[in-house]
Amino acid sequence: MTKGFKKAIRQIHLWLGLASGLIVFIVSITGFLYVFEEEIRDFTQKEYLHVPVQQKDFVGLKPIIENYQKLEPKQKITAVKINKEEPNATVQISNKKKKTFYFNPYDGSLVNQKGADWLNTVLEIHRTLLLGEVGEFIQGWSVVIFLIILITGLILWFPNQMRLVRQSLKIKWSGSFKRVNYDLHQVLGFYASIFLLLIAFSGTYFAFEGSKKAVGFVTGSKLRKGDEVVVNTAKIDSTTIPERYNAIYETANSKYPGATSISFSVRKTGELRLRMIYPNKWATARNQNTIFFDGKTGQLLRTKLYKDNNAADVYEASNHDLHTGTFFGLGGKIIWSIVSLIGASLPITGFMIWWNKGKKKSKKAKA
Repeated sequence: MTKGFKKAIRQIHLWLGLASGLIVFIVSITGFLYVFEEEIRDFTQKEYLHVPVQQKDFVGLKPIIENYQKLEPKQKITAVKINKEEPNATVQISNKKKKTFYFNPYDGSLVNQKGADWLNTVLEIHRTLLLGEVGEFIQGWSVVIFLIILITGLILWFPNQMRLVRQSLKIKWSGSFKRVNYDLHQVLGFYASIFLLLIAFSGTYFAFEGSKKAVGFVTGSKLRKGDEVVVNTAKIDSTTIPERYNAIYETANSKYPGATSISFSVRKTGELRLRMIYPNKWATARNQNTIFFDGKTGQLLRTKLYKDNNAADVYEASNHDLHTGTFFGLGGKIIWSIVSLIGASLPITGFMIWWNKGKKKSKKAKA
């Protein structure tokens, strides 16, 4: 590796790091806080995530949505979540005001309602920096820049001589503050880089079509949008929203039984998306049926069944779990949280390295 090449890589690493450091810090810290979102909610919200077990069947979506509409007649539903694995889990309905309503699955009565909590705020900061679409744009490209920083950092880490490899793998705690800070940046950055590359790439997958095409290229397969319904005979013949949701739920649950979780969400296009997640020893999202309906009529538009998935489809279904570490279970979440903290520390230690070098050059210039 020539000195000129390494100098150019160092300049790219430095200036991209200075330009995006604050955003990388914010995204990493919020990612660290959100890794255990499910566990935190289970602990802090257990009084309304479940009701006492009863020897009754699920009441159905119709009475639940009717009760919701009595509470919020002017607020459209944005999401519905049903946990079939735990029959006593409350049914959750969310709206555009970011309020969530929890209903008893046995009789449809309201258990509780609440607005966005601090975890919702953390997620919004992580996704958009609280700046809406502009923040989403900034955040997305900052993650792309972070990928470049990680790659250039790995190139810079690699020592010129093999005998120095062992030294590059250890932090010299007995050294000066500057030396320890340098080692924290270089050594921890190296150990965390493989995980951070996966986290960062899976983050760009949410934002950029290019990432999806890259997965398709690597896997030699093309991401499917779903099988279009040629003859739209599967129309949900219902006049009200509660009837429509209930009819879709009952039809899908009957046709594709065994799902542990069923959720509805309204997309920006106006489509109503139904997700049905099935048991899997690795990533639950990998075994996922996704069915799309017309948001106004309830008419079936297309289906994407996991039994027909190719490699690109499998990655798409697993991408969220890869991004959060859920794919690897509790151990994965612990590793992801530690790595996220290291990711947050890199802009700080990197800035201090640059600052100390600047002060050193200033002293030399004065001398």
